[in-house]
Amino acid sequence: METTIDTISVGDYIVLQRQKYTKLHKFNSLDSTAMLGKDLLELRNIESKPYFTTFKMVPKNGAKGKRANTLEPCTDKSAFTENLIASKGSGIDNRNITDDGSSQSLTPDEIQKLRDECSSSSEIVSQIVENSKTFASKTEYSQEKYLKKKEKKYFEFVQIKRPNIRTIADIMYRQSADKIYGIRMDQLSQLLSYSGVCGVGNYLLYESGTNGLVPAALLNSIGSDTEAKLVHMHPGNVPQRQALLALNLKQEQLSRCVSVNLYSVLRQYYQGTEPVVTETILESGKHKLNSDDIDEINGAQPAKLLKLDGEANGRDDNKANGDDDKVNENSPEINKKPAAANKEQWMIDNERACVILKDQVDALVICAKEHPSTILKSLLPFVKPSRPIVIYNTSREILAELYMEMKSSYSVTNLKITSNWMRSYQILPNRTHPEINMTGNSGFLLTGYTVR
Repeated sequence: METTIDTISVGDYIVLQRQKYTKLHKFNSLDSTAMLGKDLLELRNIESKPYFTTFKMVPKNGAKGKRANTLEPCTDKSAFTENLIASKGSGIDNRNITDDGSSQSLTPDEIQKLRDECSSSSEIVSQIVENSKTFASKTEYSQEKYLKKKEKKYFEFVQIKRPNIRTIADIMYRQSADKIYGIRMDQLSQLLSYSGVCGVGNYLLYESGTNGLVPAALLNSIGSDTEAKLVHMHPGNVPQRQALLALNLKQEQLSRCVSVNLYSVLRQYYQGTEPVVTETILESGKHKLNSDDIDEINGAQPAKLLKLDGEANGRDDNKANGDDDKVNENSPEINKKPAAANKEQWMIDNERACVILKDQVDALVICAKEHPSTILKSLLPFVKPSRPIVIYNTSREILAELYMEMKSSYSVTNLKITSNWMRSYQILPNRTHPEINMTGNSGFLLTGYTVR
């Protein structure tokens, strides 16, 4: 789901696209620059321009070894391939063409000089074609491939796009699949489909090692005009949120994602000092606690209630004595205000997550580099009956072990282990075939539905 922001602003993440190559970049300031290959792009002129605007790379004097360019908005970026082929003609076949390196009369230095002097890529490619001894003898198909290769090298147009979840996933997977735990876009779409995440309900996610891609996809599916919430559990002190921030979501939508440390929030849920949490655990009966846990909670609760009673008595006594302005230094009222004011953000997030977990969630998604068995056992009690669970892992053997554990526990039904195998195809007239380079497996999914 795309945001409603239509123009480029400082602080936004943007996607730079040059032909088929895309790059994710943060537009930090007016002086921000970006590298596309050996080309240095100054991004000053893109501010306040609509997304999907096409810019022309205008060369300027830059640093040594870098081709510095400014970006100027333009509308004319039509290719000249068809006209050039028609003017030169083409051969019947390529049998008499020998690739001996002597077909191009221009030297590399002369081509670089053309690149510095010419104002457009069309002029450069035209000069290269003019000085090619074999271009007119090639077949029309070979000529088209040759021109596309040269256009790609000297292409001078860049389009600025608004990031979306598919673009972010493709860029991150291409740059380093390991940094997003090998999740390809087709596997991510299957994960979203099995989990049933939408704008209604609350959802629970444990994620580690995906650079924020999975929480970004879930929050994107939740949408902006909803009341749904996502509890994002992670193993570290700070969650990975690059992909989430790259969506340029409004703060209202970002606030629906509550990021908490797994161990910290579970400790507060079962052993916390908040009355609402302890009362929920003791009264609901939905979570089985051992005797030590119950004794610890019961032991902490009277002191908590006593403190609340003391605060109430202190306020009544002061009012009765007409001594509103003078309060004892050791009274609970003095100690209460600083504690609330100094409460750290992670404590507030833990409290929000505990409230959501109290009401239970509508789906559980686990995408962890750790073994998911213990994590699943800890989080499964928070899922409502007949709700989906989805577990992603790059190892089929790990999920097979978990499959047997869940089968024997009778807590989840309709268990399945699935894997996607996606192959891209080139679709062109009389030239439709699978892509030569392709990726293999993108991990496995274990899915099922809870049973009570």
